[in-house]
Amino acid sequence: MRRVVITGLGAITPVGLSMGDTWNSIQAGRHGFAKIASFDPAALGVTIAAEVKGFDPQNFGVGKKEARRMDRFCQLAMAASNLAMEDVGTRFEDLDPFRVGVIVGSGIGGFYTIHQEHSKYMEKGPSKVSVFFIPMIISNMASGMISIQHKFKGANFCTVTACSSGSHAIGEAFRAIKHGYMDAAITGGSEAAVAEFAMAGFANMGALSASTDPDRASIPFDKERNGFVLGEGAGILILEEYEHAVKRGAKIYAEIVGYGATGDAYHITSPDPDGIGAAKAMQFAMEEAGVKPEDIDYINAHGTSTPLNDEFETKAIKMALGECASRTAISSTKSMTGHLLGAAGAVEAALTALSLKDGVIPPTIGFKVPDPVCDLDYVTDGLRRQNIQCALTNSLGFGGHNATICLKKVEG
Repeated sequence: MRRVVITGLGAITPVGLSMGDTWNSIQAGRHGFAKIASFDPAALGVTIAAEVKGFDPQNFGVGKKEARRMDRFCQLAMAASNLAMEDVGTRFEDLDPFRVGVIVGSGIGGFYTIHQEHSKYMEKGPSKVSVFFIPMIISNMASGMISIQHKFKGANFCTVTACSSGSHAIGEAFRAIKHGYMDAAITGGSEAAVAEFAMAGFANMGALSASTDPDRASIPFDKERNGFVLGEGAGILILEEYEHAVKRGAKIYAEIVGYGATGDAYHITSPDPDGIGAAKAMQFAMEEAGVKPEDIDYINAHGTSTPLNDEFETKAIKMALGECASRTAISSTKSMTGHLLGAAGAVEAALTALSLKDGVIPPTIGFKVPDPVCDLDYVTDGLRRQNIQCALTNSLGFGGHNATICLKKVEG
């Protein structure tokens, strides 16, 4: 089996228009929450979101004409992929393009476009619906456009598993390289659903925080948590076969060593209260990595700030790690980015890789009120400097989709 390493990172998030800016914000404990600026949220009962500020796709190598034919989620994915390709420092011209894949997840796809074009249909009739409507809304168009941009012709598809989409994309790309089907891959996730129509649905199902205080809106593991803050963004990772990376002198952020994927088979939105599905995903990832619970130094939790997720994920971590759970550092970077849905797992995997590389554990900010059912070490006292050798990152999606990625530090 071949080793798989992360050699490029790109991100557009509510806390930064690059991976570097995002990482600096995360280390500083800065969140990206504010009153919604893209529309008037007064009728929703939810006023706060984590929007990407100041984003212009033309500043990231996406042409004006090209951008008009893309939904915002695709623009974000293209921008992040261009940043990741700049970061990786190679066009992989020495590789067969049919062995370089693109696997990019999105939970919802082109929701902005659905909202806009439906309004045109209702107001002006079917003839006014854009001829680009269908290619703009389908979730796979991010992976398709990225492959066209960079001329990679390997396996090309989109994982659609709600909030686990980005993690599943990375896991499938990892396995394809590990087992010899690809030599490199662009992978990750993108989402842009801070649109009035989409937020109405999330708000009506009681998923979103109704807090009007940005500092107390996304508060994972806090007893007063009352829902997640919807965010938008994209995270793209370049995965590469280890020997190829070493031969070309690539910088290596971290090694992916395990991937676990399970289903709860329980409920359309609620995690399994027993936590066994999420626990098994963590256990499978550790088994593939050849590590034990005592080897796990850090977990980037799904940590959505919803009453059910944080309690049940805590149970799952205890089940997966046993007595080691109480000694393991856990944090939720959603306390700063909000919930990026299909992009969440990708951004969080990138942040976990940087945690390993730089020897720091991001904080869970905004925490004030302990909850007896969430009684682990959630790193609530600020950035923690620690030599991390092995970490997990969890994603749990509506429909009972669980994905865990296990990463290791690469010395030298």
